[in-house]
Amino acid sequence: MSALRKKFGDDYQVVTTSSSGSGFIQPPPEKKRKRQRFVDKNGRCNVQHGNLGGETSRYLSDLFTTLVDLKWRWNLFIFILTYTVAWLFMASMWWCIAYIRGDLYKVHSDKYTPCVANVYNFPSAFLFFIETEATIGYGYRYITDKCPEGIILFLFQSILGSIVDAFLIGCMFIKMSQPKKRAETLMFSEHAVISMRDGKLTLMFRVGNLRNSHMVSAQIRCKLLKSRQTPEGEFLPLDQLELDVGFSTGADQLFLVSPLTICHVIDTKSPFFELSQRSMQTEQFEIVVILEGIVETTGMTCQARTSYTEDEVLWGHRFYPVISLEEGFFKVDYSQFHATFEVPTPPYSVKEQEEALLLSSPLMAPSLCNSGDKNSSLDCLETLEDNDSTTKLPTKLQKITGREGLPKKLLRMSSTTSEMTYNFGDLPMKLQRISSVPGVSDDKLMGKASKITETMSKSVADLPPKLQRLSGGGGGRMDGHLPPKLRKMNSDRFT
Repeated sequence: MSALRKKFGDDYQVVTTSSSGSGFIQPPPEKKRKRQRFVDKNGRCNVQHGNLGGETSRYLSDLFTTLVDLKWRWNLFIFILTYTVAWLFMASMWWCIAYIRGDLYKVHSDKYTPCVANVYNFPSAFLFFIETEATIGYGYRYITDKCPEGIILFLFQSILGSIVDAFLIGCMFIKMSQPKKRAETLMFSEHAVISMRDGKLTLMFRVGNLRNSHMVSAQIRCKLLKSRQTPEGEFLPLDQLELDVGFSTGADQLFLVSPLTICHVIDTKSPFFELSQRSMQTEQFEIVVILEGIVETTGMTCQARTSYTEDEVLWGHRFYPVISLEEGFFKVDYSQFHATFEVPTPPYSVKEQEEALLLSSPLMAPSLCNSGDKNSSLDCLETLEDNDSTTKLPTKLQKITGREGLPKKLLRMSSTTSEMTYNFGDLPMKLQRISSVPGVSDDKLMGKASKITETMSKSVADLPPKLQRLSGGGGGRMDGHLPPKLRKMNSDRFT
């Protein structure tokens, strides 16, 4: 505790969570009325299929999978029942052959050769079948060559016994080697937490692997189960939404050697964008966590599941560190795996924080110009630049730039050296259209150009000396960038 406070400060308070067999107790937060879960903490799904009608025959079409999915008690019952029925049936067939041939009454005759030697009642026929099926072969009971029906039954018994052995023993082997029990050694934290990480509000939970054998290609996914109503009025009781836990960055691919903290950043794309500490008191949701990987020892795919309801999400908490460096190795303290401690966390949702940031920002007004249209964005930019430059110019220059009819683009070019150079395309659109129309006289075009040049020269002459030097001394540089024909007409006009 002292080391934790020294590292994180006195404001942090350690809170441990209750865990079965973990040896530590935490008083859980005040819980609401317990409600039905979709997925239990151990990963079992609380779903039952009913009113199947005639669809139950589909289970018999995949009998092997049906037997594997059954509980162990039913598997053992079917295993014992199948062998018992098969043994009794085949023993009865051998007894019927002996009964029909009269071997039961002539067994003690030295001159009579029975179908099966030393089979004179049902127990002896049952023992002969067991010796044959189990390949024990004591040698006291054996089949003779005077019984063709016995030879046929012997072949049928061998084939049927092989099929039953392969089916039932294979079913038991698959059920024993299922990787479901491997999921018992994959550990999830009992609570999920919400706190700040890297300056962002983040939902976090912890996963761990209790075995030394690794999970190959481990991947984690999260689903948010929440009821909602569509704009069309349709009610979805268990709507599934994806929670991004690093799919875009590859963080969902885990190297699960030591306990890892899985993070979901709450942003504008997150379903928790409007979730706040206050709204968690009324919200109802369930976070389903699915961890998949390949068992290193068997090569089989394993899946572990758990879930967190809204009352199992702690706002303003962080997980206690469990990894420490020892002499030559890293030690994981699983006694603190579920432990959390409180950290300062804003109780507001990300949406509320962004709205508050916009209201407090002095640049909120330009946001009104945000638009997807390029032309409108340029207009807003010109408006902002004009307002900003006009307020910074002297009063006389503001009067010139705002009331004398000088084009705005030319004003911006005359204010900075980087915007002095312009070409024919920067002239007013009306003049460009006039110059591009065939048949327009040069006198008319010259008059338009001289009028603009006089206005620009007058405006530049009224500027302060420093701005006059930047503007090129009365427009000489401006004329230098006009087309040759227009520059010649303009020079002849002034001459």
